[in-house]
Amino acid sequence: MHSNHLLLEEPIRMASILEPSKPNFFPAMTKIVGTLGPKSRSVEIISGCLNAGMSVARFDFSWGDSAFHQETLDNLRTAIKSTKKLCAVMLDTVGAEMQVVNKSEKAISLQQDGNVILTPDKGQEASSEVLPINFDGLAKAMKKGDTIFVGQYLFTGSETTSVWLEVDKVDGVDVHCTIKNSATLAGALFTLHASQIHIDLPTLTEKDKVNISTWGVANKIDFLSLSYTRHAQDVREAREFLSKLGDLSQTQIFAKIENVEGLTHFDEILQEADGIILSRGNLGIDLPPEKVFLFQKAALYKCNMAGKPAVLTRVVDSMTDNLRPTRAEATDVANAVLDGSDAILLGAETLRGLYPVETISIVGKICAEAEKVFNQDLYFKKTVKYVGEPMTHLESIASSAVRAAIKVKASVIICFTSSGRAARLIAKYRPTMPVLSVVIPRLKTNQLRWSFSGAFEARQSLIVRGLFPMLADPRHPAESTSATNESVLKVALDHGKASGVIKSHDRVVVCQKVGDASVVKIIELED
Repeated sequence: MHSNHLLLEEPIRMASILEPSKPNFFPAMTKIVGTLGPKSRSVEIISGCLNAGMSVARFDFSWGDSAFHQETLDNLRTAIKSTKKLCAVMLDTVGAEMQVVNKSEKAISLQQDGNVILTPDKGQEASSEVLPINFDGLAKAMKKGDTIFVGQYLFTGSETTSVWLEVDKVDGVDVHCTIKNSATLAGALFTLHASQIHIDLPTLTEKDKVNISTWGVANKIDFLSLSYTRHAQDVREAREFLSKLGDLSQTQIFAKIENVEGLTHFDEILQEADGIILSRGNLGIDLPPEKVFLFQKAALYKCNMAGKPAVLTRVVDSMTDNLRPTRAEATDVANAVLDGSDAILLGAETLRGLYPVETISIVGKICAEAEKVFNQDLYFKKTVKYVGEPMTHLESIASSAVRAAIKVKASVIICFTSSGRAARLIAKYRPTMPVLSVVIPRLKTNQLRWSFSGAFEARQSLIVRGLFPMLADPRHPAESTSATNESVLKVALDHGKASGVIKSHDRVVVCQKVGDASVVKIIELED
């Protein structure tokens, strides 16, 4: 294995492959986003998910009403208190999603080479002959020979629970299709995806706006996952909408890239968004299969260089019904880590899967193994070269802190931050050890009352690879005298010791502001 090989340390000792994985307080540096739903909403299961390594909970508004999601979120809060594990909240919008509505919920059987009509007439019953859809403009966008996919929770492309249709003709508002594979559609709602076609639906629908301004505001959501982001303008509009909703002006927007349109405008979207979700379920249909890996590598590289979190979906589909992933899936998770993913997002696997806790646990173990062989040295050089010179003050401090920590084999980097930006920059250089970001709350006022900021910033680092937040006591300002900084540092060190990341005689790198200057110091612990 050559040392310039993509991102692997060399050589890998075969003996290390056979060593058992050691349990660790931080099971992996890579984060896991779990979607909470019917099979994962009891306090008990959510506690299991948190203990197994879930650090962000995703609430998918494509199905289920806000009362259902509220009950789940209340259970999550109870579980957070009992497990003492921090967890952030992500609201996933419906966006420009076309859906087939099956009111009777009877299973629909479709036979290869048969015919089916897609119609916007929602009054019709869904059957093997007719599928009513929630969008009037499909006929305008389609022509003979176009491809349409229909399935529940979208398709891996190989199963018998989703169907592939080819357009025969367009008749008024109806689209007549030939069925290309035999399949049975089960459930109340199926997603419909027209391959490589622009669909004239708003990215933030009226229903999404209602969900965000009621449920989202009431629960102070940390992340908004913007489904079907196609242009930078989509992100700007969502940000403008959030800015008028009080607390939600701090909510981070993650653009979900799901089709070729989003890929075409990837660079401008990345500039506007706080992070990116690569939705491989839909993309796998929009792109030819042989192009998917290439897009993944290119997109993750761009996110890494921009220092913005990248989240990857659809990695262990088979664990929805099975206790073990396939070999290909296990390899896929590891490659996501080696390609630079910050977090892995689990959808159906935790939402309706039979083994939500086991899935999170196994994905975490695979991530941890891949992190051990991540070629940090090559990655560091690449990032420094990409950033170029002269570096900004903060970028220079962040990269120096990581270089120092690696040279002295520090067990942890402790970073004092109030906006979270310094800690994110340190994480951008992918240190091999955890970064404890000590978020120092800032006092702010709206002329009526005083309040502390900091909780948002702490939770929002829960999606960044290698970042582990803790909120400091607000009585310790971030840029204060060295005496109060020392006491905050002691709290951080005690936290590290209690969690098993710091042991006696370890070295620790600390990054903090003193007055106007930023300081990186190395501490050797006596006891």
